[in-house]
Amino acid sequence: MPRHHRLVSLLLAALALGALTFAFSSCGYSSDSKDVAEGEAVELGNLQYSVIFSRYLNPSDNEDSAYLVGQPPLPDGHSYFGVFFQVQNNESTPQPLPQALTITDATEREYKALPSESLYAFPLGGEVEPEEQVPVLDSTPQQGPIEGSMVLFELPAEASSNRPLVLSIPGPEGPAKVTLDL
Repeated sequence: MPRHHRLVSLLLAALALGALTFAFSSCGYSSDSKDVAEGEAVELGNLQYSVIFSRYLNPSDNEDSAYLVGQPPLPDGHSYFGVFFQVQNNESTPQPLPQALTITDATEREYKALPSESLYAFPLGGEVEPEEQVPVLDSTPQQGPIEGSMVLFELPAEASSNRPLVLSIPGPEGPAKVTLDL
């Protein structure tokens, strides 16, 4: 192989390696911004929140029925929507969780989290123990298919058309805004 072909091959390999390194180092990226996309971590006070997944729930589905324990049937044109979290407390003292969460659509219509009896429910108004996480290790939600605790919402059909849907998480230095991926 001529020398210039070898140099070009080495240069292309180095560029590919650099691109892969950048791509992998971006995974799990966290910034100081309080406006993030679903899947990105956000720091609020002493807690790190990650919305790992969000989706509409189907009461007729076996998996989803466990998320909807105790919920009444919804009127036509409305659906249950679950937002699944992981929250980490790296401090040596318990940290409080928010009492309430909301989703706002592009028309500024606000939807409040519903109370839930599900074993997968996020403990709104609870706390995260020192050096612990929500969901707690080896708990039902942590061992579940999504590996997160769920906050439940009721959304009308038009909410899907009024995207983006933005979850607001209250915190000591103001709320974080998480753009949900529908």
